[in-house]
Amino acid sequence: MFKVGLSPEDAFSVLPVSLRNDLLSAFNEIVKNYREHRWEPSELNGGKLCEAVYTVCKGWLSGGMYPVRAEGPKRFPDACLDLAITYQCVPNSRSARILIPRMMIGLYDIRNNRGVGHAGADVDPNQMDATAVLYVAKWLMAELVRMLHTLTTEEATAIVDGLIGREVSWVWALGDKKRVLRSGMTWKQQTLVLLLTDSGDVPEVDLIRWLEHPNPASFRRDVLKQLHVLRQIDFDTAKRTVRLLPPGVTAAEELINDRS
Repeated sequence: MFKVGLSPEDAFSVLPVSLRNDLLSAFNEIVKNYREHRWEPSELNGGKLCEAVYTVCKGWLSGGMYPVRAEGPKRFPDACLDLAITYQCVPNSRSARILIPRMMIGLYDIRNNRGVGHAGADVDPNQMDATAVLYVAKWLMAELVRMLHTLTTEEATAIVDGLIGREVSWVWALGDKKRVLRSGMTWKQQTLVLLLTDSGDVPEVDLIRWLEHPNPASFRRDVLKQLHVLRQIDFDTAKRTVRLLPPGVTAAEELINDRS
């Protein structure tokens, strides 16, 4: 059955608490730093994520014998390649032995040799590399969820998308604040884009605060209720919460593509 709405604790509940925290912390730092356009720390945490993912894969291949904390082998690429040989007799293990390790080698190389690990590398920290780190990180997390819970790729991806919001490079986020940095957008357009960067139900009061809308009653009448009629959002007037619906996702993504 499709496990809709798994929390981070549920998605990785088989892992020791400290290892789970290492994994989620590294992943969340990548997302956070990308949103804030902090390219260098975003990429550096790609290395930390690789070490946590490697530890999970090795523990899974060892029959669920997970270390308490993430462990980074000295020769990381060699250690990743060794998984394919050492655990070749483990059934249904191609992802943990081959696919995930190969993806981690590329991600780890960005951390070491693209200007984020040490001085003298041939490329300075940049958005292109940070974007690669972000989406490889998402793939790794989805593949772990799929592997740990025996889900389809689509189900695992949906769960990871539910754990975090989508990333929009021109939406700034810090703590409990968000701002749309592009000018010339209507209240409805800004609302859709902000909802795209969050998962689940969003309190109406948060949207008003993020948008700095001067008139809550007008915002409710002219924006939320109209978007609700268009079925782009679900506006729960009793709970005062808003959720982006599939047509709203499409509309928001079109806005992003048009303005990229």
